[in-house]
Amino acid sequence: MSLDIFPSAQFIVDGATRMDVCQGVLSKWNMPYLLERVMPMGQSFQEGYNGSFYFQFWQYGEWVKVKVDDLLPTQKGKLIYLCSSEKREFWSALLEKAYAKLKGGYQALNMGFPHEAMVDMTGGVTEVLTVASLPKDLAAFLKPLLAKGALINCANCQGPLEQRNGFGILFRHAYSVTGFEKVKKKYETVELVRVHNPWGKTEWEGPWSDMNGPEWSHVREEEQKRLDRVQKEDGEFWMAVSDFRQNFESMEVCHLSEETLSKPGATQRPWNCTMHHGRWVPHISAGGSPRGGWFWQNPQFHLTLLEEDDDPSDPELTCSFLVALMQKHQRLRGVHLGIGLDIYKARSECAYLSSLDLSLLRPLISTQGYAQRTEVVIRGRLAPGHYVIIPSTAETNQQGEFILRVLTEKGNDATPAGKPGTEENSPTQKGECRPLELLNLLTEAIKGGVLAGSEKMLVLEHCKSFVVLMDDIFMTFDINKSQLLEYPEVSPALNAAGMQVDDFVLQLIGLRYTEPDMTISYPGFLYLLMKLDSMIRKGGQRWRWLHITMYN
Repeated sequence: MSLDIFPSAQFIVDGATRMDVCQGVLSKWNMPYLLERVMPMGQSFQEGYNGSFYFQFWQYGEWVKVKVDDLLPTQKGKLIYLCSSEKREFWSALLEKAYAKLKGGYQALNMGFPHEAMVDMTGGVTEVLTVASLPKDLAAFLKPLLAKGALINCANCQGPLEQRNGFGILFRHAYSVTGFEKVKKKYETVELVRVHNPWGKTEWEGPWSDMNGPEWSHVREEEQKRLDRVQKEDGEFWMAVSDFRQNFESMEVCHLSEETLSKPGATQRPWNCTMHHGRWVPHISAGGSPRGGWFWQNPQFHLTLLEEDDDPSDPELTCSFLVALMQKHQRLRGVHLGIGLDIYKARSECAYLSSLDLSLLRPLISTQGYAQRTEVVIRGRLAPGHYVIIPSTAETNQQGEFILRVLTEKGNDATPAGKPGTEENSPTQKGECRPLELLNLLTEAIKGGVLAGSEKMLVLEHCKSFVVLMDDIFMTFDINKSQLLEYPEVSPALNAAGMQVDDFVLQLIGLRYTEPDMTISYPGFLYLLMKLDSMIRKGGQRWRWLHITMYN
């Protein structure tokens, strides 16, 4: 236990900061940032101590509690993994143990993806970038991110694991970007990036290094105090922008929202986050990529951008946003689906893009192909207006669940786009079903089912009307004249029959009322209409009522 390692052990000593963390033998670099949401306050080794501690991690839209005891792995009386620079402080080691429990053990954290850890500990949206792809004006890119409280990691991925390059930068080791400033020298102004090594040691040894950088001799003492420059190896250092670009290759930016929490010291309002849960259901809402013919079947979300950015330096009136698509539970299944995002211009305020619409449009913004990762993110700036977001999988009929998160500035929003009703179609052929036979058929079918009793509501006139109308509708939407409706034909057929249902009811119809080949026969179609009509008569067109009754 922690008291055995240090008799006067404390959970936190003088607050938790990024400078507390020193990493151990485990090459696990994604613990530097700790926020109060992750580590509930009021826990200690003194008052109320019972040998256990609680932590919270963000998992698929919810904060999940994880309880651990204070038995920590040691070697020769010293912690093997994460530890604090303050020897009697144990919050960081206990946090790492809780996170290891969540992920399946310490080895599951070894060489884990830092962007996933940042999401788990903040609930933020993390995008993965290359330093080479960053804008030439790094100040214009980094300063707004830091002002919004974003968490930024960077790494050099070129050399052997944890070995140093000629300037002291460790290969395949994550550093944190903690600041960006312009420094006044005698005759010029230099842009510097502040970087933190969570190991606490092994700093930058090139120009502007804390220990022996001659460049600091040309900077006034008050300017050095403004930058909090400390002449010791504490893991945090400044370096020129040009050196930063040459010594780091990858960057991960975790954007925080008001709904998650923002980093202390954020000077700008965090993003507004809209989150939606969805699913790809084979033959129903898993349309695959735009290359196939069923792309329009994928879930669609309406993006409203009305308030342009408050950026006086931007000559164009545009709205900034990020869209993140996260697939759920795929790691447990041992495989990640290839997932991607496309954004199109909407036809109207509440547009749902049909197959014809999509054949005539090109996406304004897309992910680069399909990535087999937990989450993909796209960043964009578009003129105020209405747009449609379509999340999809690489292949048609791949099953999965997802979370779609949209980060926008004030006044903008994203909502699910429901399938619209279909215009009335003119009859093409007459059917052969007789009203009396239909009455007897439906009466017998309903008597023995969950709708027993509702057969009394059936009268011959109902069946006559059904025969005249439904024969025409069925034959109209039976495109290949197979005397079967394929699943994509069911929705427009229901709309033509005056039955307005939402996407979830359509999914239930696909699961409950179709044959194994996802088709519906004429009697099955009539039975479906009768049940819908009966349920709407009894409970009204309340979606929750229909969701429950249409599956039973």
